[in-house]
Amino acid sequence: MFNNKTILITGGTGSFGQAFVKKILKEYKLKKIIVFSRDELKQSVMRNKIKSDTLRFFIGDVRDLGRLNEAMWGCDYVIHAAALKQVDVAEYNPSECIRTNINGAENVIKASIEQKIKKVIALSTDKAANPINLYGATKLASDKLFIAANNFVGGKNIRFSVVRYGNVFGSRGSVVPVFKSQIANKNKFLTITNPDMSRFIITLDQGVAFVLKSFKRMKGGEIFIPKLPSITVSEIAEIMSPNLKKKIIGIRPGEKMHEIMCPSDDSSNTYEFKDFYLIRPSLQFSHIYDFSKTALNEKGIKVKMGFEYRSDNTKKLSKKDFEKMLKNLNDN
Repeated sequence: MFNNKTILITGGTGSFGQAFVKKILKEYKLKKIIVFSRDELKQSVMRNKIKSDTLRFFIGDVRDLGRLNEAMWGCDYVIHAAALKQVDVAEYNPSECIRTNINGAENVIKASIEQKIKKVIALSTDKAANPINLYGATKLASDKLFIAANNFVGGKNIRFSVVRYGNVFGSRGSVVPVFKSQIANKNKFLTITNPDMSRFIITLDQGVAFVLKSFKRMKGGEIFIPKLPSITVSEIAEIMSPNLKKKIIGIRPGEKMHEIMCPSDDSSNTYEFKDFYLIRPSLQFSHIYDFSKTALNEKGIKVKMGFEYRSDNTKKLSKKDFEKMLKNLNDN
């Protein structure tokens, strides 16, 4: 579906954007892929790293509706990955986070409708489910905007969906690079927020593959959630450095003990498929779909009332799989 098509990705110089561009250039013959972001240095670095005649770079901010409209001229598909994502930064700069994560999302929707984009997928986070911090709250609002957008596209053939997943393994700000730095610096101990804290884990490659598959699965209005393993902070510390002492420093502001991806309040709208969950929209006006089947004709079943998908009630990431992820991270 992507051959001879044009794709735009907001926040495209980030970790996901770079991994997505590499994969889609390898697997498809695109007309163009447009990287839209506001950091000229990151764009320059990415341009030198990934060589392709189909790659284009647009300087711009999702807060700027006019620039988004210009960047989307002639595009077929859009991935919205731009966001302010640091929990503590969002708490300290709430207005800036709102302008990018909520107002920016609304601008992406408006520009997509104006430019007659065929399909749009917005990237979300487990922190958007029952949020307790501002970052999560802004992403929940963003999710709601993208889902609701399906109801006011009129007769235009445009569809919006959301992909929600957990912590990207080894991403900036996550615990793995923190522990790696402490080990490399020969610290006397590893700092642990809470030994029982658990997190969903997904690799960049898995996230990219899931987004690509979601484009093919989507009808419009769904939240797609991959089935992921989880691991506790103490398990990570023990695998990475079993002989180093651990120092408990307490949970940081805005953090949860366990993350949620399918809240129990959404269980009446949640379907379970072989390797993912789907949350259908609670309101449907313009298009009424049977969300028990995807566009690929995959069949799901309704979950039980009260079902909740949390990082402490899912399958555990094995030591072997964690070590494999860590090796791949170090090799790259």
